[in-house]
Amino acid sequence: MNVNLSILRAIAAVVAMPGCATAALAGEDTPRASFGGFGTVGVVHSSDEQSDFTANGLNPGDAGYSRRWGAAVDSRVGVQLGVNMDSKWSAVLQLVSERTLQNSYAPVVEWANIQYQATPDLSLRVGRIALPLFLTGDYRKAGYALPWVRPPVELYGAIPISNSDGVDASYRWQSGDINHVTQVSFGRADMPLTPGARAQARGLAGVSNTTTAGALTVRASVLTAELSVGLARDLFDGLRQFGAQGNALADEYELAAKRAVVYSLGFNYDPGHWFAMGEIGRINANSFLGDKTAAYLGAGYRIGDVTPYVVYSASRANMETATAGLDLSAMPPQQAAVGAQLNAGLNQLLATIPRQHSISAGVRWDLCPNYALKLQYDRITPHQGSNGTFINVQPGFRSGQPITVLSAVLDFVF
Repeated sequence: MNVNLSILRAIAAVVAMPGCATAALAGEDTPRASFGGFGTVGVVHSSDEQSDFTANGLNPGDAGYSRRWGAAVDSRVGVQLGVNMDSKWSAVLQLVSERTLQNSYAPVVEWANIQYQATPDLSLRVGRIALPLFLTGDYRKAGYALPWVRPPVELYGAIPISNSDGVDASYRWQSGDINHVTQVSFGRADMPLTPGARAQARGLAGVSNTTTAGALTVRASVLTAELSVGLARDLFDGLRQFGAQGNALADEYELAAKRAVVYSLGFNYDPGHWFAMGEIGRINANSFLGDKTAAYLGAGYRIGDVTPYVVYSASRANMETATAGLDLSAMPPQQAAVGAQLNAGLNQLLATIPRQHSISAGVRWDLCPNYALKLQYDRITPHQGSNGTFINVQPGFRSGQPITVLSAVLDFVF
């Protein structure tokens, strides 16, 4: 079976559109329901024993330092119920179970919204909605709809939040033979990180435009929010005990009600037997999360049921990822010792801003309908003292040394 990306996007659209699986069986104004889902079962090995590999900051990862082979990085299952009340009104509920920072697999509500089709071209939604960000943002967790094992971690891992609670409007329009979908959204997001810390995005507003011309799809997005992340509170509270210079450092790096902005631009060219796609994004959180630019470029060629592919991706910081911190020269020894610990803690935090590049090669085998087996090799190199996208970093971690990550997953939809 030669499954190309346009078909995979159609499958992803089926997952996203309530009631479409039974639409042909009922009249336009007859209530109808659909049920489906997706999942991934996978294992990952990292050659580095001083850190753990993770796909995003909301998954604790378990491959490398914690385990030789980890099953939690990519494994997940999602189910979705869609209801079309009539030709105007529909609703969707999607639950996803995957490992969280609380080491739990309890199902989480990924989507839960009601849609009103105001006109054939204009739709309105309210509830929990996928963020209009990145090429695969609408189906990034449905691995079967992706050509790779996972979206490139340099870009997609930088924005692990995938939905918001609020409203959006989508308008379809044309310019000649070119089709456009413009989406505007407004909402908020709130999620637990640790037992004592949460991530909150208030006033979250985004605009996205997807353009399709033949085999080419281009998506441009901008997203902004007032972001608060309650991590490293002890560090910043400690800095504030050092007067004006400590307050200045805390104000610069603490993430408390700061305006964050994300820009992204991506393309996918898929004429059938092969595909090429790439994205670039800039993420500026004005805090210890940094100001960074991430991008990737990938391509694949379909040979029957088998699709080999390659990807190059990178992330660079648009700011210094180290600081002199508190001036300790005039402090008494005991106070200077505390200040030195705070400076070290702050620099450890800044080292998590990714400076990294990776080269990936893999193969996808569509072994039977609705099932795809994927094998992927990643050679990931953090540099300039950065931990890259690795977490749970131990004292023996060496930035600048290539790390090999091997992944095998089975993706499915039902």
